Amino acid sequence: MAPPKPTKKPKGQKKEKVFHPLSRKADQLVRTQLRKGKLADLAKARNQKHHKQVDLYGFFYHAIPPEGTLTLEDVHTIIHDIWLPRFDSELEAERAARRKGRPKSTKELKLEELKLREAEEYRTGIEVIDLTHPLNVDLFRQWDQKEAPFIEQLRFIRISSAAPDVAQVSRPGKHPLLIEEKKSTETQAQDMDMDDSEAPLLLEPMTRFSSTTTTMGAAP
Repeated sequence: MAPPKPTKKPKGQKKEKVFHPLSRKADQLVRTQLRKGKLADLAKARNQKHHKQVDLYGFFYHAIPPEGTLTLEDVHTIIHDIWLPRFDSELEAERAARRKGRPKSTKELKLEELKLREAEEYRTGIEVIDLTHPLNVDLFRQWDQKEAPFIEQLRFIRISSAAPDVAQVSRPGKHPLLIEEKKSTETQAQDMDMDDSEAPLLLEPMTRFSSTTTTMGAAP
């Protein structure tokens, strides 16, 4: 009986290379995988940040009135009475479900941490879309509630619970209409400054020039 013929490997099938764990090629593969993992983590964090921003912007989008703008006091009321305590019901439910003597759940700890962090941020200064600025509010109404880059073109202010009467412009806005409005306002301010500088001379009493007039009119 003839011995069986050795099976032939299919053409085109390459043998998988195995590298020594201490070789240069193995080190390159490890660094490549680490880089891919790092990029994946960054992309995940970026997506989470994007969704967080959209949620925050969406909240303020639904807070603007159908017409007109909000006052600074209105903005503080929305943050203090609606935004900050938005998870209070979930937190109370977690506390009620926890048995006496049992440790806090992961969700309860995260909600408490979030509540403290946002309260401290509001105390020291939080950046929000300027809902007191008419043009900015009109532009905000045009948002599709999806694209965060559009919001980045708007005007932002920084406010805090420690100084509720103060609003500092943190970002003047990159939208063309906001830029045009800013230039127009600056031009008007410069014109007013020029008018004010000329006003004292025009309002001077004639007695200031009487001595000069008399001297010039006197005989030599």
